[in-house]
Amino acid sequence: MAIENKIVVSGIRSTGKLHLGNYFGAMQNYVKMQDDYPCYFFVADYHSLTTHPDPKDLRASVYRVLSENIAAGLDPEKVTLYAQSDIPEIPELYLMLNMLAYKGELEKVPTFKDKVRQNPNNVNAGLLTYPVLMAADILIHRASLVPVGKDQEQHLEMARNFAQRFNSRYGELFPEPQPFNFGDALVKVMSLDGSGGKMSKSENENATIYLADDDDSIRKKVMKAKTDSGPIEANSLMPEYIASLFSLMRLVSAPATVAAFEEHFNQCTIRYGDMKKQLAEDMIEFVRPIREKAKALELDAPLLQSILKRGAEQARAHAAFTISEARKLIGINYY
Repeated sequence: MAIENKIVVSGIRSTGKLHLGNYFGAMQNYVKMQDDYPCYFFVADYHSLTTHPDPKDLRASVYRVLSENIAAGLDPEKVTLYAQSDIPEIPELYLMLNMLAYKGELEKVPTFKDKVRQNPNNVNAGLLTYPVLMAADILIHRASLVPVGKDQEQHLEMARNFAQRFNSRYGELFPEPQPFNFGDALVKVMSLDGSGGKMSKSENENATIYLADDDDSIRKKVMKAKTDSGPIEANSLMPEYIASLFSLMRLVSAPATVAAFEEHFNQCTIRYGDMKKQLAEDMIEFVRPIREKAKALELDAPLLQSILKRGAEQARAHAAFTISEARKLIGINYY
């Protein structure tokens, strides 16, 4: 039974391909939440426009993200699934919240600074106000709970700030959304290249396991993962890149398998080639059913369209109340 007054909202950008980091960092939590909370999950296609995706690719990207989320366990009968651009109330609230956001605070956001460094010729207003649109995504449903990763926590803090400013200036409407991950430590899925970074949609594709990867691609990527000649003293401290391999193994392998390789490491008898072969096969067994179900869904455009249409209708009905109340509180109601 859904827990009343504890609405969950989250979204995934439609650019790039979903990977194990997306699954373990977000999607598996979505699946857990769907039986206990009213959930609104969306494909963030407006957000993707900040990097100017090719228009001919956008529909396929939205369908792929939707398919992979359903293949990972989301049930369209239990949650509201929709495309961000199908809810015109979101950009209307975004406009209202922009009046409560200040240039100085937006320029200090680390993700904005990163984007400026990476693409100095594409510093558009959408990048600057990205946290405002994210706040509108959340507040349009008056959400209390938002499953986010560490890199999004500041954006969520800003959403709380905008909610506070609106409530203080115009009257109480928005709850202050909180991060939510069932009290567990947030999962950080590390890259296979030993760099200490996490798997990414856009950086180093050869070190990232995508949910759409075929079996051979997974094997090749895992076998290229950075290792060394092994420990020379019993119970040595693991180098970070070796610890990353074990952290990946804990996500997809049986506990007994992990324990056996840990014992081999501690006793200086580990063969990293064997470990990587086992890790690759366990990853394949994990990814394959998601990949195959997602591919089948992607081929069923009428089904995906019906899911998006129904989700848009449900989301708009819920968002309409928020916008109506916001207009009344601001004073934008003349008849």
